[in-house]
Amino acid sequence: MTYRPPYVDPKSVMLKGAHPATLDPDDLMKQCEFRFGKSGGPGGQHRNKVETGAFIVHLPSEIQAKATERRQQQVNRAVAMSRLRLRLALKVRTPASRDRHQPSDLWISRRQGNRMPVNPKHRDYPALLAEALDVIVTRRWDVAGAAKIFEISMSQLSRLVYHHPPAFAMLNEGRISVGLPPLRK
Repeated sequence: MTYRPPYVDPKSVMLKGAHPATLDPDDLMKQCEFRFGKSGGPGGQHRNKVETGAFIVHLPSEIQAKATERRQQQVNRAVAMSRLRLRLALKVRTPASRDRHQPSDLWISRRQGNRMPVNPKHRDYPALLAEALDVIVTRRWDVAGAAKIFEISMSQLSRLVYHHPPAFAMLNEGRISVGLPPLRK
C-alpha cells in the first residue's frame, strides 16, 4: 500500500486545532465579534427603531452570519449563532488523518450500530457535519472510505451531509472535481 497524502480542498479555510463548530458555545463566542443593528422588513416601527438584528463574525476564519427576522434580540442572537456553526462546518476544515482518524466522543456517543440518527436542527448537528466533512475532504471526497472510518454505512454518512443542502452541493462539486460520480439525493 502506497502512502497517499491527505487532500486539502483549496476552497476551504484551514484552521489548526479543534474545529470551531465543535466548540462549546462560550468558547466559540470568544473567537467571535458580535454586534446588533437595525434591520428593515416587516415588524413595523419597533423593528425599524430597535437594534434587534444580530451579526456575528468568526474572527479566525472571517466567516459571517446574521439573523434579523425576529423582534427579540436574544432570539436573533441564538439563530445567528446556529447559522454561524453551520457555515463553519461547511467552510472550515481542520487537519484529519486520511486513514487513521479516530471518531470523536460525540460521534461515538451518537452512533447507534452502523446508523447515525441526528436531527439537522439538533445542536450537535454542526459538530457532526464538520467532523464528517473533514474526513471526507481529507479522503479526496471518498464517502465510502470515510463511512468505514466512522463505522457507519455510506448511506447514513451521505444522509448526514444531505440534511444540509449547501454541504451536499459542496460534496458533489468536490466529487466531480476529482473525477468521482456525484451522489444521488
